[in-house]
This record gives sequence, C-alpha cells and structure tokens, in this order.
Amino acid sequence: MLERHSRPSAPRPGTLGRCTFPAAESRTAMNILLTGAAGFIGSAYARMLLEGRMPGREQDRVTVLDLLTYAGRRENLPADHPRLTFVHGDVCDASLLLDLLPGHDAVVHFAAESHVDRSIDSATAFVRTNVLGTQTLLDACLRTGVGPVVVVSTDEVYGSIEEGVWTEASPLAPNSPYAASKASSDLLARAYWRTHGLDVRVTRCCNNYGPRQHPEKLIPRFASRLLAGETVPLYGTGENVREWLHVDDHSRAVDLVLMKGSAGRVYNVGGGDALTNVRLAGMLVELTGADPGLVRHVEDRKGHDLRYALDDSRIREELGYAPEVPFGEGLAATVEWYRAHPGWR
Repeated sequence: MLERHSRPSAPRPGTLGRCTFPAAESRTAMNILLTGAAGFIGSAYARMLLEGRMPGREQDRVTVLDLLTYAGRRENLPADHPRLTFVHGDVCDASLLLDLLPGHDAVVHFAAESHVDRSIDSATAFVRTNVLGTQTLLDACLRTGVGPVVVVSTDEVYGSIEEGVWTEASPLAPNSPYAASKASSDLLARAYWRTHGLDVRVTRCCNNYGPRQHPEKLIPRFASRLLAGETVPLYGTGENVREWLHVDDHSRAVDLVLMKGSAGRVYNVGGGDALTNVRLAGMLVELTGADPGLVRHVEDRKGHDLRYALDDSRIREELGYAPEVPFGEGLAATVEWYRAHPGWR
C-alpha cells in the first residue's frame, strides 16, 4: 500500500563507489529514502530534514518506507508535509524496493528490530529484518544504481569492554541475538562495498534518548512509570555502564556521514556521557520527583554486557562532528516531554 504525500522529481540516479555531494549552495535538492523512519531515531532524522533544521537541506525530499510494526508510529512524522512521501511497506520486499528506489539519490537505512530483551525471547524477527532486510535493500540499491547508503548500526556489535574504548578497527564480538543480527548487517554492508563497489557507509552509535522513544527502552520506561507512581525494574546491581547521546545529535552525525563520509567507512558516534544504570535511575527519580523506593532491583538480563565505550575521534576529526545537547539538559527536557504525553506507553 502506498500513501504518497508528494512525488519525487525526475530521477537522478546514484552512483557506485564514492559519492561526494556538492556544496549546499550549488546543488539541487536531493531525494532521500529512509527505511524504518516511523520509528524513534529515523523519525527524528526525518523531522529535522523536513523542519529545516539541517542547514542547506531545506528543499530535500524525503521518502519514508516503514512497515509500522509495534515500534513504528505514523504520528511520529508530519501528516501532510509537502516534501514527505510515506510508503507503508516491508524492507524485505524486493519488488517494492526495485519499484521505489529509482529517482532517489541516497538511502539511510534505519529499519531494524532493536530491543535486546525481545531478541532474547525470540531472535527470528531480528534475523529477518536486520539481516535479510539489509541484504534485500543493498541488493536493490545495487541493481538500481542508487547510493550512497548509510547503514545505521550500534555500539553493541563490539560486545562488552572492561576498560579502554572501541575504535572502528575493534573486532566484532556481539553477545545478544540483537547485537549479532546488527553485526551481520554491518558485515553485509562491507561485503557489498568490497565486492560490488556499492557506496555503503556504517554508523555505530551509543545509546540514544529523547522524545518519542518506544516505552520498552530504559529512559522512557522509567520516566513514564515513575511519573505515574509505578515501580520500575533495574537489572542486577545497576552497575552496567552506558554512553548516552540525544537523538538529534545522532541525526546530525548520520547526516554528516551521508553528506561527507567515505564509501566503505565505519564511523563510531559517541556522546561522551557515560554513567551507570543505577546513577541514571537516580537522575530519573530526581527529575520525576518520584519515591526512590519505586526502583526495584530484578534478576539480571541473560548475557548482559557490563560496559560500552566508544572512540569517536574519526567522525569528529574527519567530518567535524560534535554533540550539541548537554546530557543533563537533554534528559530533563525528555522527562518533561513524557510528563506532557502521559499516553505514550
């Protein structure tokens, strides 16, 4: 089913190999296909493009392909924006992709199953979407000559690190079915670049937070439940360390990789704000004004990674990336968004 709000202009095919877009003042508007962009991160990126918050991109046209599974919400996207085309469909549908891709200049691949707990219960959907979906998309891009393709991945592909930081050259050692499926997606991206010359670039980001995140994730789950006076579960001792980045900063990083990155290159995207889950829980208790006793320690997750830490010097030095949202301010604003949207559960 196609729900089109605008139609892309005449085709300007992508190219294989490296693609460097001209400066904003000299280029024509781009047609960009975003997979899975009715979800949390993809929709944030789409809104920034459509709301003119990406300098020089105010005329770019956006096509969103999303199956609208449990984590995708149509209301995450502006309903009738003149530069938006929404297509209700599956990234694993090769025929749909072959019909849809011509006329687009680039692809950003957000579509993914992403919740570790769900992958532990059943990995089938994760392998289908994250592995087969990526392969189907890359094959369709190769056949239609559309690129570059940015594959949005996660720091979880590296596994857990006791000390130090991961660089892009660190070995992949995923510990959950979710992380394994994303590592497989990353390796397919590398293979299509190395074997076929398809311009594919990969981003590996730390934990994201911000408005509109699905309530199965830690920050929205804790914020919404604590605001309602309900208990929240904290795995194990809560000493697991995660690095946090506002979703708008992640979107800026993805866009830098799309516009300035190199084919076949992997870019770590960090936030610089690392803290234990128990410390984060304490911050959320304070911001919501909840009773600290509502935080209940529960049995630890199977295979729970202890610590993630990224070296993101490559994207900073090569592309000029730097986060803009201070964590304390971003977290407070996020809690206030969930306070104003009590039905987001």
